[in-house]
Amino acid sequence: MNDASDRNSKGPALPAAADLAVQLAAAQTEIARLNAEFDDLKMLYEAMIEHGEAVEDQLAESNLTLQNTQARLEAELSDAARYVMSILPDPRATTPMTEWLLVPSTELGGDSFGYHAIDDDHMAFYLLDVCGHGVGAALLSVTVINVLRAAALPKVDFRDPSRLLASLNDAFPMERQNNMFFTIWYGVYQRSSGELRYATGGHPPAIHLRRLADGTVASTELITFGGMAIGAFPGVEYECASLRIDPGDRLLILSDGTFEVDGPQGDMSSVAELAAFAAGHSDSPQAILEWVRSFNGEGALPDDFSLLKVTF
Repeated sequence: MNDASDRNSKGPALPAAADLAVQLAAAQTEIARLNAEFDDLKMLYEAMIEHGEAVEDQLAESNLTLQNTQARLEAELSDAARYVMSILPDPRATTPMTEWLLVPSTELGGDSFGYHAIDDDHMAFYLLDVCGHGVGAALLSVTVINVLRAAALPKVDFRDPSRLLASLNDAFPMERQNNMFFTIWYGVYQRSSGELRYATGGHPPAIHLRRLADGTVASTELITFGGMAIGAFPGVEYECASLRIDPGDRLLILSDGTFEVDGPQGDMSSVAELAAFAAGHSDSPQAILEWVRSFNGEGALPDDFSLLKVTF
């Protein structure tokens, strides 16, 4: 064979050294680029880890602050709830005797009530319900109760229910009470005559119970019409009505939360149904609460349950 045939029989020619050098340089450049990119990614990852730890620490600190704030607010709500309960009067063991029950639907409700002697011959009984719940409603409720107890309305005869409600309406316009208003039942009992004079401002009727000669109990709803809720409109006039009280009569002064619950058939109960239960079964506040819960369940009631019973 000649030399040309010998070369062809040995396969393709190997790349020259110069070509290998070029390829090696290119590979080294690519490796350097990848190393640089890896270093950048590594720095980014480390920065993300460090930042993530900082964010985690910040979140933990914020969560602790939130927990402390919530605990403080809950403690303050508990203090406020205890204060609201503390201003309620002690039950009376002498005639007229009283017993009562107040079960707020939230930590702070808008219901409150009271009774006190105006003078040696007259005694006032009252229950009010501020619209809504929470701190604002409780503050307004407490303020009104303190005004009534202290007779802190100038030139007002607190023995006159209609005049008193008109004065409260002038003193507590909703525009100055964060757009809150309240309803009220207010009555004055005169010992010497046995007369009960009363007026209502947008409030449910009280229930008068009297045992008849045949042993049955008659119930009467005590309400005056035309009087709007206190603070809703200026210049409202309120009617006054009266009733002769006999020894042994009972009076249930209540809020709408005692009957505005879904009844056994799914429809809302009424004052008349509550009065029928009180006349036919028991008029004690605890028994009436248990009656309400018998078809409402053990959960929170939809509204404050407030009931004041007076026995003459």
